[in-house]
Amino acid sequence: MHRYKLPDMTANTNPTFFHGTNRFADLKPTEVFDSYWRFAAERQAIFFRRLAGKPAPWTVDPILARHRFTNAYRAADRVSQYLIRDVIYSEGRSMEPQEQLFRILLFKLFNKVETWRLLEAQLGPLSWETFDYGTYDKVLTAAMRDGGTLYSAAYIIPPVKWEEGGGTKHRGHLHLIGTALSGSLGRHLEDATSLGEVFNLLKQLPSLGDFLAFQFAIDLNYATLIDFPEDSFVVAGPGARDGIAKCFANAGDYVAEDIIEFMHDRQEIEFQRLGLEFQDLWGRPLQLIDCQNLFCEISKYARVAHPNVAGVSGRTRIKQIFKAESAHHGVWFPPKWGINDRLPVHNRQVSKNSSKG
Repeated sequence: MHRYKLPDMTANTNPTFFHGTNRFADLKPTEVFDSYWRFAAERQAIFFRRLAGKPAPWTVDPILARHRFTNAYRAADRVSQYLIRDVIYSEGRSMEPQEQLFRILLFKLFNKVETWRLLEAQLGPLSWETFDYGTYDKVLTAAMRDGGTLYSAAYIIPPVKWEEGGGTKHRGHLHLIGTALSGSLGRHLEDATSLGEVFNLLKQLPSLGDFLAFQFAIDLNYATLIDFPEDSFVVAGPGARDGIAKCFANAGDYVAEDIIEFMHDRQEIEFQRLGLEFQDLWGRPLQLIDCQNLFCEISKYARVAHPNVAGVSGRTRIKQIFKAESAHHGVWFPPKWGINDRLPVHNRQVSKNSSKG
């Protein structure tokens, strides 16, 4: 017998958007629109089931059970958690702004926990004060020569065009870090007055387009270097645009970022309309970055659940297969969010211990 019951997939399937002169009055939802909210609720339910230590299976949704999807909240994902707990806030790390900037850029340009651990195992605590291009290059070149993979496959980090790098990707990125931190980037980030301004500053770095600049802005915003509301700015990535096109038949008539804001503003209404019990992040509702990411995930989910609904990418399969870890490592969030004291005591202890290991 199944442990969990899926939401009623037939009830309340006709959303009523604003009428009259509202700019979203003519938005035309497809069947994927309701699946967006059901996906968000069930994915979050899976997160809490695993966090509570319940045994598998954590869902009866065959697509969610078989394939790997990110959490409903970006900050709860494994790599984001490692960035927050181990790279930014781990005990003994310098919280000086330039040091935070260095660690975040170094980690995110590879976006791979194993690469960070390799560097730290070989070089000790990673710091801008002791950064040496040649030493870092030696470690990464040796790992690459031994067949190691330095970069995450989560998204593509374009190479930096730098002749002295000899066409080796990681050398260009080490050069980028050294150049950016030797310049005025840190000072400009500290002087920034909005998340949008941070995005524009990061876009000036070689190899960072709109998508990566926005993602990096969110990562920097986890630290104390900057502090802006996550619901104040958003940029739609390629995956999100595909998801938006699947959720709305006339998505092309609207600005993608406006639709993301629309979803953010309607979350409580839509969960209630569909009779879904969405358990938020200890009082923190879905933010714009989370709604953007959910569009990416529903784009993938719909390839199987709604194969008749075309997006803009043309992709038809979900490649990533879910493989459960032996145990959930708990979660811990930027202290400035004010939610860590609401976490279950056991979870806080697990998070504290895992950040040391």
